[in-house]
Amino acid sequence: MSFMKRSSKMLLLSELISGMALTFRYMFKPKVTVNYPFEKGPISPRFRGEHALRRYPNGEERCIACKLCEAVCPAQAITIEAEPRSDGSRRTTRYDIDMTKCIYCGFCEEACPVDAIVEGPNFEFATETREELLYNKDKLLANGDRWETELAGRLNADAPYR
Repeated sequence: MSFMKRSSKMLLLSELISGMALTFRYMFKPKVTVNYPFEKGPISPRFRGEHALRRYPNGEERCIACKLCEAVCPAQAITIEAEPRSDGSRRTTRYDIDMTKCIYCGFCEEACPVDAIVEGPNFEFATETREELLYNKDKLLANGDRWETELAGRLNADAPYR
C-alpha cells in the first residue's frame, strides 16, 4: 500500500466510519437475544444432559443389570450391583452415578441394549453441594419418570441414526 493511500485512510478515518456504519446498520434490525430463564432455545435430540433410568409402560424398570454401561464408562462413574429375582431375571439393587466424574460422553446410553439409561434434555441441574451430584437408583428413576415423554420422543427422533 502506498504512503499516500495509508495517509489518506488515517486522515479521513475511513475504518472508523465503516465500523460506525456497520453498527448503525445492526442497531435497527430486530434483536436475536433470548431471554433465558423465560425463553429457551431449541435442543438437539442428541443433547446429552442429566442421566435418567427409564421404565417399561407397565412400571417395571428397564435395567436388566447387564453392566455394559459400567464396563464402557471411561470415567468409571457408574457402579452397579445386581441380584437375581424369584422369577429368574436379574435386576439392579444398586445403580449409582457420580455426576462429578461423568464426562457426558454418551457411551453408557449407546451400550445399553434396552435403552434403560439415557441422558435426557435437562441441563439445569446445578447443586449447592457435591453430595447432591451422587445419583442413586431412586433419583435416576425419578428423573426417568419426570422426563419420560421427552426421552421417548428424543429416542424416536434419533432412531434412524442409531
